[in-house]
Amino acid sequence: MSAETMHHDGGCTCGFVRYRMTTKPLFVHCCHCRWCQRETGASFALNAMIEADRVQLRQGEVEVINTPSQSGKGQRISRCPRCHIAVWSNYAGAGDAVRFVRVGTLDEPDRLPPDIHIFTASKQPWVVLPPDTPAVPEYYKASQLWPQESLERRAVLLAKSQQQQQQQQQ
Repeated sequence: MSAETMHHDGGCTCGFVRYRMTTKPLFVHCCHCRWCQRETGASFALNAMIEADRVQLRQGEVEVINTPSQSGKGQRISRCPRCHIAVWSNYAGAGDAVRFVRVGTLDEPDRLPPDIHIFTASKQPWVVLPPDTPAVPEYYKASQLWPQESLERRAVLLAKSQQQQQQQQQ
């Protein structure tokens, strides 16, 4: 199976929501910030960043909850309206174009290990990071760490976003 045709299925705990990531993600973040720790009730959040149009809602519907974020711009968390499990988020910076899919909601979460550990300055002291995965105290520049294919996909997203903004101004 090629990288572009590889898909990942997932859903909520009760089975009402089922979704498919139709390709591999752009990049997978393991975020150790205190906000993610609070929101998940765990030591970190593991999110697969992917274009929203590459996430198909195959069953059910999601309830979108506006939630505060450390940036002050907020995030929209999509949850199952029945069991309230968060399946993905949209952050203000990426808007509707990129979903941050909760890797733990995938049927096979082992297939998407983190590409990077971020905000490690606030990680729990007992969490030991693997030496072969990049780790940064806060955030990073995508241009320095993302694979070329993901950078090209990101460029397409940015171009679409600029085009939409121009159309809205007309």
